[in-house]
Order: sequence, then C-alpha cells, then structure tokens
Amino acid sequence: MFDPNRRTIPAQPPKAGFAAGPAKLDAIRSVTLSLAYLPLARPISDAKVLTGRQKPLTEVAFLFCEIVSDAGHSGLGFSYSKRAGGPALYAHACEIADNLIGEDPNDTARIWDKLCWAGASVGRSGIATQAIAAIDICLWDLKAKRAGLPLAKLLGAHRDSVACYNTSGGFLSSSVEEIRDAIDHSIASGIGGIKIKVGQPDPMIDLRRLDAVTSHIDGRVPLMVDANQQWDRTTALRFGRLVEPLNLEWIEEPLDAYDAEGHAALARELATPIATGEMLASADEHMALIRADAVDFIQPDAPRVGGITPFLRICTQAEAKRMRLAPHFAMEIHLHLAAAYAHEPWVEHFDWLAPLFNEQLDISDGRMIVPARPGLGCSLTGKARDWTVETRSFGG
Repeated sequence: MFDPNRRTIPAQPPKAGFAAGPAKLDAIRSVTLSLAYLPLARPISDAKVLTGRQKPLTEVAFLFCEIVSDAGHSGLGFSYSKRAGGPALYAHACEIADNLIGEDPNDTARIWDKLCWAGASVGRSGIATQAIAAIDICLWDLKAKRAGLPLAKLLGAHRDSVACYNTSGGFLSSSVEEIRDAIDHSIASGIGGIKIKVGQPDPMIDLRRLDAVTSHIDGRVPLMVDANQQWDRTTALRFGRLVEPLNLEWIEEPLDAYDAEGHAALARELATPIATGEMLASADEHMALIRADAVDFIQPDAPRVGGITPFLRICTQAEAKRMRLAPHFAMEIHLHLAAAYAHEPWVEHFDWLAPLFNEQLDISDGRMIVPARPGLGCSLTGKARDWTVETRSFGG
C-alpha cells in the first residue's frame, strides 16, 4: 500500500525482459561490410524503361555483410539495389554497424529493432530497412550454420524443393526469337515456369508477343506476365480480360505497387491470379495488401523489406489468408524461405547472380532443390571480391 509519509518509492522487482543484461550464448566479435557492383552481360529493359521512367539496367549494386562471433561462428548476408541506392545502402549500414558489437547473434528480433532505432530518423522503409536486411540475413545464416542446418530446416521446412520459374530470359529488351530460345533452354535445364515482361506503351505489342510465346510454350510449363507497374486501372482490367483464356499463372504488378485498393478491385474482377509486392520496402506496406485481399500471390523481397525477420512476419499474415507466396529475385535466400511457407509457393530463377557465389543451386523436374549445406549455403567468389569497391570492418 502506498504510504504518503514515505519519502522514497518502494523498489519493484524487474519486469520480464528488462533484466540488467540478457544471458549471452555468444557475442558478435566483428562485422565487415562491402559494396560491390555486379556487371550484367547486356543492358536490360522492362516496361519502366520503355515508358521513359528508368534507364536500362547495366549493373546491380550489392551490400554484403560478414559477421564473426566470439565462438568462431560466421555468417554471410546481402541486400542489393538496381540503378540507384548502392552507396546509400552501404553508408547507412556503416552508420549503424557498431551497434552490433558484443550483441548475442542469436537475438535476431531484438537486434533488428535495435538497428531500426539506431537509424530511426531515416524511417522504417526504403534505404533504412534494406541496409538492415544484409545484417539480418547474415545473422540468420550464422544461426543456421551454428545449428548445422540449412536455413529452411531451421525455420521448419514444409518441403525440400520449390517450384521455380525463370524471368531473366523474358525482358522487353529481348526479341521474340531470343525469348523462344531462352524458353527452350530454361525448360531443358529443368525450370518449371516462364515469366515474360509486358507493360509497353502499346498493349497490342504485348498481346502479339504474348501470343507468340504462348504458342511456343504449347502448354509445356505455366506462363506468367509482369507489367512492372506500368498500367492504369482501366488498361489492367482490359488486358486481364483479354488474356483470361490463356490460363496464366498470374499477372504481376499490373498497377502501382502502393495501390492496394486498385489491386483488390482487379483481383475481384479477374479469374487470373494477381501478384505484387516486390517493390515494397517494409512489412507494414505488405500488410496493406494482405488486409485488402489485394493479391493471390504475395511477392515480398527479403533484402528489400529488411531481411528475414520482417519477411517471416509477412508470411505469418499471408498464411492466415491462404495467399500463395512467390518471393522476388535473390533465389539464394528465397528458396529457403519459400520452402518453409505453408502453402505451395514459387521461387524466381535468375541466373544473374551466379558469378557471385561459389555454390550453385540444383534444379530438377521444374523444382529448385533446397541445398543440404548449413545456412544459406553460399560463399563469395573471387570475382565478387574483385568487384568490391568499398569495405569497412567493425570490432576486433
């Protein structure tokens, strides 16, 4: 009982979670951050280029994070940026990295929050979360390696392989003949689906290209199309109705990435599934799509939303809505996350990143095989080191 005559406040027992210091199983000894640029074999164009909004893509910037713990465990993580943002990712990661030293690398959720607050003035999306992503993914890689398990197994896998589709052969910078050749190569290599780009200023060109591709595939594998946010609501609805007889696996990014209401209306009108989410840079932005029932396939990108920790939060909500999952890009990470998702997913095959890693993923009968190697199962090649333009280390 409170005594008004007392001059001191009675001591209270510490609340759970607010002890003087958590018991540590291990501690982060050092963090190394690197900025590297992966050159592409040829300039790449999608609808954003043909509508004049962006320049052709010639390289991809990567932020690599390598962490070593006192117990001798290590991890590798990465995030990336296309066309712009690479130096900003690296700079922000360098600003917050010293907050990691001495932390228990097992505490992924607490560390994520700590890093987010360390850079709170730049927000909880965009550059901020994408810089944290490389660190968070690295910590999950380290955690799985410590357990001696592939990351998918650590998370609780539903499957040992995931259906995979190829995108890198279907860009608008490729002719129909080149796309046909890429399709044949993909199917021969065991890939189970093909995605091509649409969204040109003249939709009739898209329809002619799509007709040629559909005839060439001839039902051998599922086909997806991706408009890269270049349609308005009317164009998307008209195009969607025209292509419904093709039984497409999905129409991707038909509208602006932040138009949850428009995507929801389109999903209600069309029998063809709607997919989007790859350009969103936080878990909260994906929640808007999920709450609105705006998609049939949710497409988060772990390096963009802040890493595996927020990616798993997105999956929890999407699973409850029985949405399908088709993560964007970075198959080296997303294969593990898709394997741990409840409802049958897809994973996107891009051969662009092959020069960065010593290990390559196996594909058979339309599916990408989860590697048995601990963690992500990736290590950087000498080329990746050669393409590095900046490096900074923190800790001992």
